Amino acid sequence: MGVIKLASAFQAVVRISQEEAQVVDQELLNEYQFSVDQLMELAGLSCAVAIGKVYPPTSMSRSPPTVLVICGPGNNGGDGLVCARHLKLFGYQPTIYYPKRPNKPLFTALVTQCQKMDIPFLSDLPLEPMLIDELCELVVDAIFGFSFKGDVREPFQSILKVLGGVTVPIASIDIPSGWDVEKGNAEGLQPDLLISLTVPKKSAAHFTGRYHCLGGRFVPPALEKKYQLNLPSYPDTECAYHLQ
Repeated sequence: MGVIKLASAFQAVVRISQEEAQVVDQELLNEYQFSVDQLMELAGLSCAVAIGKVYPPTSMSRSPPTVLVICGPGNNGGDGLVCARHLKLFGYQPTIYYPKRPNKPLFTALVTQCQKMDIPFLSDLPLEPMLIDELCELVVDAIFGFSFKGDVREPFQSILKVLGGVTVPIASIDIPSGWDVEKGNAEGLQPDLLISLTVPKKSAAHFTGRYHCLGGRFVPPALEKKYQLNLPSYPDTECAYHLQ
């Protein structure tokens, strides 16, 4: 696996609640006039960079390395689509499973961009974990983000059950899908890599995987100061920072 600079001040980095994450997100959109697609592009790029550092192509057994990106119906799924596009540019061979596609121009455009880069979309997900292991070397979990609440419904309940049995590493974007954003889920998905976006959420305290990265180097200093986020200093031009 790759090596990234470790955050020496990880304990000082704030973990925020679901409500606080929503407040920060809305302030970025309303007060700072970021657009949803801007934030999605920055988030997805940082996820691809984090994956590239933790699982560099040279460390993988296949050439190009195969990655399955599973996208949910919300913005987390959009982050996954962007991530897949950048992974293709970074020398990976992503395949996307996107069972619930929103009928919105933003998501339609993201799908088109991936299709134009010859990234295949699966019509069905293999129902046996061993078949996923044969299909890819890494799974990117881009199903649910920090706005997730309530029970997991189909088809995602079955998807998470299958993912619970795979042996290839799983990289979760922002929140391991199915987790309570604040309390975590000891019985749920257990990713190898967690890529927190903007600021780690409280559930990150329950993460037991090997790698935890922070992505999304776009928080204005005034906003960081206002909410006392104590974000780490990203080195050089990096947009992903290794917290663990």
